[in-house]
Amino acid sequence: MAAQDVRERTEPAGFPPGPALPPLVQSALFQRDRARFLTAMARRYGDVFTLRIPPFADRVVVYSRPEHIKEIFAGDPHDLHAGEGNQILGAIMGPHSLLLTDEAEHARARRLLMPAFNGAALRGYRALISEIAAAEIGGWASGSTVRMLDRMNALTLEVITRVVFGVTDERTRAELNPRLNRIVHLNPLVFLGLKSDRLRRVGPWKSFAENLAAVDALLYAEIAERRRATDLAGRTDVLSRLLEVGAGDGDAPLTDAELRDQLITLLLAGHETTASALSWALYELAADAEIQRQASEAARTGDDRYLDAVLKEAMRLHTVISGTNRKLTRDMTIGGQRLPAGTVVATSIVLAHRRTEAYPDVAVFRPARFLDGEVSPNTWLPFGGGVRRCIGAGFSLLEGATVLREILVRDTLSLPAGSAPERGKIRNITTVPRGRARVVVDRRSTSM
Repeated sequence: MAAQDVRERTEPAGFPPGPALPPLVQSALFQRDRARFLTAMARRYGDVFTLRIPPFADRVVVYSRPEHIKEIFAGDPHDLHAGEGNQILGAIMGPHSLLLTDEAEHARARRLLMPAFNGAALRGYRALISEIAAAEIGGWASGSTVRMLDRMNALTLEVITRVVFGVTDERTRAELNPRLNRIVHLNPLVFLGLKSDRLRRVGPWKSFAENLAAVDALLYAEIAERRRATDLAGRTDVLSRLLEVGAGDGDAPLTDAELRDQLITLLLAGHETTASALSWALYELAADAEIQRQASEAARTGDDRYLDAVLKEAMRLHTVISGTNRKLTRDMTIGGQRLPAGTVVATSIVLAHRRTEAYPDVAVFRPARFLDGEVSPNTWLPFGGGVRRCIGAGFSLLEGATVLREILVRDTLSLPAGSAPERGKIRNITTVPRGRARVVVDRRSTSM
């Protein structure tokens, strides 16, 4: 069947072609295996195609060519609302979340958050991240098989509660961490039903709502206690920094509700995403002795550039977040395609990372590509781009490189004998290793 025939049968005039499958079937396929579904759609319909995937979007036009992605990222944020494109996250993150606001409200929140993630602030977080990582790794027995996804989830959650939330009381952390973990590990079916007020009164949706309310109570109590603190200037955690910004800069300080929403956003955007990227990176290092040797040498000599490259290549080969969304506020032409207001346009990170013209050896794990200038703009997108680029990108890379260094100076890694190749699966909105990235760790006899 010709593409023109498909377009006329499945989409109104003005939309690119797309599958004739019922919207709920498309949504189920998208949720089950996004990489496989999107790759199949691109193979059949080309570089631009239309999907119907409720509740993510009634109609979404998917782009993956670098020039199209550049056009979307460079677009006027008044015309392309990323916050409206992410509304499925609202039930968890709240209305003030940096990911869910647009225009002036988003610009204000970003101004207030930026000081907590500038270069000086990031350097101040490194020592505590190293301490947390060393304590985690110290509990691994030499010769044991470690489920890296589980351990990286635990490690990055500890980083979030101590470095971002600034919770120092062990009893509070013991109560908060398991509840935060339940939010992160939300079943996809429960996640998709959170927008329904009726479902939120029954079964697992009710349990989720009750857990989220308990997390909110703990966070509001922590915020109230922190506001009473007299030593905020001497604290380096993100929450304390956020409480100090705004009043003298022409912006109203963040309210308690705004602080809560930004903290939950930082949890979801910076916890499992980083944990998944790290577990994929460790799995790939265990599978390739030569790349692991180079990474271990970089860890010993303090060469963060190579460790960054390892993490970036893991994020490319195993895309954690499938794409970014923008909702058009007016009729627009994007990639030569005229689209009506209300359309959601998606930059597909999965497909951008799999374009063979950008990555000729697309299926090969090769960190060196990020050191030799080979990676072109708008082809590597794990943190999005434009004015909506993830504010925590620098923090994520710092955390990842720090954790890799702490592991590689202590342990050598290998895959369990006879283990099958690791594949991805969707958990919440992220893609994680289906087998939890099982890796054998052997303690080095002497320090490197």
